[in-house]
Amino acid sequence: MADSTPTGGSPDPFADTPLFREIQRILQSGGGPVNWELARQVGIASARGGGEAPIGEDEAARLEGAVRMAEIAIGDLTGLPGEVLRVRAVDRGDWVRANADGLRDLFEAPAARVSALLADARRGEQDLPLEGGPMLEAMLGQLSPLLMGAQVGTVLGRLAQDVLTQYELPLPRAGAPELLFVAPNIETFERDWSLPREELRGYLAMHETAHALTLGRPWVRPHLVALVREVAEGMEFDLAALESRLRDLDSPDPTALAEALGDPSELFGGEMTDERRLLLRRVQAFLAAAEGYADHVTDIAARDRLPSFGRIHEAVRRRHEGRPEEERMVERLLGLDVVPEHYRLGRTFCDRVAEVTDEPTLARMWGSTDSMPSMPELEEPTLWLARMA
Repeated sequence: MADSTPTGGSPDPFADTPLFREIQRILQSGGGPVNWELARQVGIASARGGGEAPIGEDEAARLEGAVRMAEIAIGDLTGLPGEVLRVRAVDRGDWVRANADGLRDLFEAPAARVSALLADARRGEQDLPLEGGPMLEAMLGQLSPLLMGAQVGTVLGRLAQDVLTQYELPLPRAGAPELLFVAPNIETFERDWSLPREELRGYLAMHETAHALTLGRPWVRPHLVALVREVAEGMEFDLAALESRLRDLDSPDPTALAEALGDPSELFGGEMTDERRLLLRRVQAFLAAAEGYADHVTDIAARDRLPSFGRIHEAVRRRHEGRPEEERMVERLLGLDVVPEHYRLGRTFCDRVAEVTDEPTLARMWGSTDSMPSMPELEEPTLWLARMA
């Protein structure tokens, strides 16, 4: 490989530049396609803002009790097996840390693709412009982990300012299922909508438990990770746009890198072939069915148990209508494109199947990868019933 060091220069021409000293320190913190140290730094800084008050023991006990009741209610309704779930009341920074670890494999799938494309560009295997000069040449080999770390951290940090629970981002996590409740955000939501404290936590516990019993099934996470990896293989990357965003970067603050990179989805592309379109629809169908099922069983279990169910349901519905843009950014960062219409389709499917059959029949969708409804089956539930019932 040709030496990219400028003639007469030192081996590290940027050693005396504060920005690159900071980048070098972060680069040395770990390997892989995502720099997770940078992701955590950026995410926690963005999530916490001006700081947070300590979480009281009474809040943790309240949530623990709500989940124990939810396990009984959701388990009786669905018949799905599950272990006693770990419950944690967390602050926004803790939510970032947990999801940086739990979603690691999913984020690393598209990150590995970006890393490969940048390596090809540096070797000259792609006809891509490198007008940024020595700076871009010097950073290109190690730029992808920084790029993805900054983006993942920014998205998780912004999400943490608003999410109420772990599975509000309906993706399977690594490790044993655990339920995280973001205490400061729940308190804000409760206050803004004047909702009863115990009942709100009961509703959230049921929704989280429904997700834990389904997304925690042994086959679910390997299945989704494999799909995301296949989607990532068809992604392309706009190096010229990346160069333009980095050209004037001069701050050593890691968050400045994330801000300069902007929305990651604008750097991804690729031809939408029939094969890639079919694969994408498989992922969309999975996520739509998973969220639709959790909404379906939560509403059934909560309606007869929570006197204020109607008020809570309406507040949650209106909150989801204003779905945070950062939640969409997570999906785009994974190479996906799931829109609200998909989630509504998943809910309608679950309601319809349960209406014409029963809850045990609907729960069969979680038996294996082959049991999950396809997009055509979500659109016409009788196709799924003909195959499964």
